[in-house]
Amino acid sequence: MVRFILLALLAWLPLIAAARPLPLVFRCAPDNDLYRAVTAGGDRYARYDSPEEAVAKAPRGAGVLILADEYPGQATPVTTDLFDKAAKKKLRLYIEYPAALPGLVVGAPREVHWERAVVASDAFAPALGRLRILGLHNVKFVPVEAAKGDIVVARVAGFDTAVYGLPEKDVYPILFEHNGVLVATTKLSQFVTARYAPNEAWSPIWKTIVGRLAAPRPAPALKWTPSVHPTYAATVALPKDAEAAAFRRGVAAYSNARLFVHPSWKDVVARAGKVNDSVAAAPQADWPQGDGSEGVLEGFSSSIFPDGSQPVRWTLRNDCIGEVSFPLALASVAEGGEQYARTASNLNDYIYIHSPLAKGPRADPNNPAYGLVGWSYPGSEGVYYGDDNARSMLGTIGTAGALKTDRWDEGVMRCLLANLRTTGKLGFRGNRIDQKPLEKNGWRHYWNGERVNYAPHYEAYLWACNLWAYHKTGYKPFLDLTKNAIRMTVAAYPDQWRWTNGIQQERARMLLPLAWLVRVEDTPEHREWLRKIAGEMLRFQDACGAIREELGAPGKGSYGPPRSNEEYGKKEATLMQQNGDPLADMLYTSNFAFLGLHEAAAATGEKMYIDASNKMADFFCRIQIRSEARPELDGWWYRAFEFKRWEYWASNADAGWGAWSTESGWTQSWIAGVLGMRQQKTSLWDVSAHSKIGRHLDKLLPAMFPDK
Repeated sequence: MVRFILLALLAWLPLIAAARPLPLVFRCAPDNDLYRAVTAGGDRYARYDSPEEAVAKAPRGAGVLILADEYPGQATPVTTDLFDKAAKKKLRLYIEYPAALPGLVVGAPREVHWERAVVASDAFAPALGRLRILGLHNVKFVPVEAAKGDIVVARVAGFDTAVYGLPEKDVYPILFEHNGVLVATTKLSQFVTARYAPNEAWSPIWKTIVGRLAAPRPAPALKWTPSVHPTYAATVALPKDAEAAAFRRGVAAYSNARLFVHPSWKDVVARAGKVNDSVAAAPQADWPQGDGSEGVLEGFSSSIFPDGSQPVRWTLRNDCIGEVSFPLALASVAEGGEQYARTASNLNDYIYIHSPLAKGPRADPNNPAYGLVGWSYPGSEGVYYGDDNARSMLGTIGTAGALKTDRWDEGVMRCLLANLRTTGKLGFRGNRIDQKPLEKNGWRHYWNGERVNYAPHYEAYLWACNLWAYHKTGYKPFLDLTKNAIRMTVAAYPDQWRWTNGIQQERARMLLPLAWLVRVEDTPEHREWLRKIAGEMLRFQDACGAIREELGAPGKGSYGPPRSNEEYGKKEATLMQQNGDPLADMLYTSNFAFLGLHEAAAATGEKMYIDASNKMADFFCRIQIRSEARPELDGWWYRAFEFKRWEYWASNADAGWGAWSTESGWTQSWIAGVLGMRQQKTSLWDVSAHSKIGRHLDKLLPAMFPDK
């Protein structure tokens, strides 16, 4: 009988221990990220709704975490009396976002803009060393004059490390000790919801903080899943339908994010376009969804709010609108969806028929801008990037081919000729032409010029359009000017190339025109040009499929890394700090590399391009965003991915399009579009093969080139 009782007691002991609160006491809401992480393993901890109750009911010597439930609207209400009571009970306190601290002046809350968090001590060593950078997105903190901090916030440059050290001024403690109390001047415990980055850094931070409060007992294990994360790990086997699923989710992402403008809220576009770099809160989840007839918004800005949401760019860009139409058209073919086909058609109707982008001087045969399409609305209708015109046209011709329509042929032909006549004798158009100088100079000024511009970022996709146009029309200037410019550019590689955010994006942009030059003239020389540039780019392809970024020669770049802490966030910039940073860029490089390799494989059938594009497809399936907490982000691809850490992370130095930005065109359209073409076993060249756009040439030539 005694033996039976002893065995029963032994069986119950683990349950009794599990039910007994451990010596950590929380003041927080039940859904607090930290509280959920420490209880995820089954441990139970006392939790109270007010700081006073937590201190009053905490066992003597316990660790008490007073977390910032009122954040960000109000600092945590704590009093001198609370600290006195905690000291008498020998409680170990951790307090977030305090309204007051004994003996210290606590300022009014202020917001982080370009500042980042930096580890400033050895408190988290060896996991996190001094000057390690952390991303606390758009946090509010209370400024406090403290002797030193374990984590501080300051404007610093660098990828993982503050390469120029901490600045001499405007450095504020985020985590520090004061009279035995651990103080966080912001809400660190919102690290999952607010998506503090990099994710892997927060385990040693919380292990250190909670371990100190729990001592001498071991710190509890923390378990959490990032609220926004890659769809698959780096090494897990992909399901057979991974590419098809990634394509479907990539197309559905536009609607999930409410980016198709609806007539009932289109006035927001005009208002948002006039302030804050056109960045404002995203469309509400209950707003009606547009059908493409009012365009599509540009995408998500890189800012991340405390609730994990992101604002969007409210500009309506010609390039994005045309590009977005293409994966929608492919989806309509794959799924037989009339809505996808209708939206794709409406987007192109918006460009060429309804929007201001092709109206005004662009619709006047007597104006030198005739046939061009404006960069964006509102405010930049008179800005003409050849590159952006080109990508919009590529999306439109792909859509026309997939939907088997000639509805936009005349508008595209007009745009092709308008860009051609503002291209110089050597085949280079330059980065950008604006309405006022175009009207002052006239189009012949550009046509008769001898500009040289070894910048594939700006030139290459217009060359691809020209080669396609030559194939459909036989009009020799499309071929002759383009072939000359490509020949000069390949010969000038690499010493004379201008790079924008990095040399890799220039290589990636060259692949499409080189692949299509093989389509037009399949010669050993042209294949060798393609092989040369592709080979240079693929030297940096990681085993996971990622294309690692690389900076080009000093003095040849437009938007290199910050050269000082003060320069961080002041202009467009690469997201790396130095060569070797394990960064893939889905806005400027990997997206266009994927398209170029796909078209090169289709043009040549060579294993080199097939294998590389297969690896990239695998990579894109893995890193596509998965999020239940933020459904508007599910299915997108961010600009930055750190492929060694396997996380969305980089230097966020770019003033406009940072690490966590998305682009409805550029990025999303071409990654999803290539995945769609792979599913349908076609290419952009082939899907548009039956175009009869050439029938508009004879009509338009006299208007575009009256001298001929």
